[in-house]
Amino acid sequence: MATQIGEGKSLTELVISWEALPENFQLEDEPVENTSQPILAGALRESLELAGFIQPQMLIASNFALCATLNGQFIAKAPDWVYVPTVNQNSGQNFGECKSYTPNLEGDIPTIVMEFLSDSDGGEYSVKRTYPPGKWFFYEQILKVPVYVIFDQNGGLLEFYQLENKRYELQQPNSDGLHWIDSMSLFLGTWQGTKEARTGYWLRWWDESGNLLPWAVERVEQERERAEQEHQRAEQERQQKEKLIAYLQSQGIDPNTLLSE
Repeated sequence: MATQIGEGKSLTELVISWEALPENFQLEDEPVENTSQPILAGALRESLELAGFIQPQMLIASNFALCATLNGQFIAKAPDWVYVPTVNQNSGQNFGECKSYTPNLEGDIPTIVMEFLSDSDGGEYSVKRTYPPGKWFFYEQILKVPVYVIFDQNGGLLEFYQLENKRYELQQPNSDGLHWIDSMSLFLGTWQGTKEARTGYWLRWWDESGNLLPWAVERVEQERERAEQEHQRAEQERQQKEKLIAYLQSQGIDPNTLLSE
């Protein structure tokens, strides 16, 4: 399956096709540019898992190659985080054991990709269209991913771009500093704190009511606090009962008679 893109006489026509990964093609196994990246990506997935959001037909991955063929040349880009609503269950592909995914051939186009800002050459903003094309151009013009997020984990800046009229447009957050993602029915925003011995800025999810989706350690703490509150409530009820019994006895009333009624 091929798609042609023409954007005026001054631009070269692009022929995009969605083909299976060539058997002899070697995916680049690039080292992670920043040790925070896998922690950030894992934290995004963790809260979704605990919330029961992730379903078998979905693909949620990090450093996972998205593939396309442009003018007969194979391209693979691996975003730091990607969400695909539906993959083909009968494709024979076990995405938990592989490193690549070809949209249209194996399932939906990703609805959101994220890049955590690196300290290198700013490739997250590259609109280079000659082979191999830049990340921005690949996500915007080839895959046409609806939402592109660039996150600066050091400064906490979240850039949220939405595909409008075939171009990415920077979106402003709501009054709470959050961005709504229709395809996930969730808000995305930044949060500052500590997890896994890393203190800094994080990307977090909020539900449609504005409730933060917790991580495992936060859920454990919530359960501990809930148990403590239940214990305190039970202790207060016990003390109130003892005071009532003491009062009844001071009035010459057998509390057992009243309390058993």
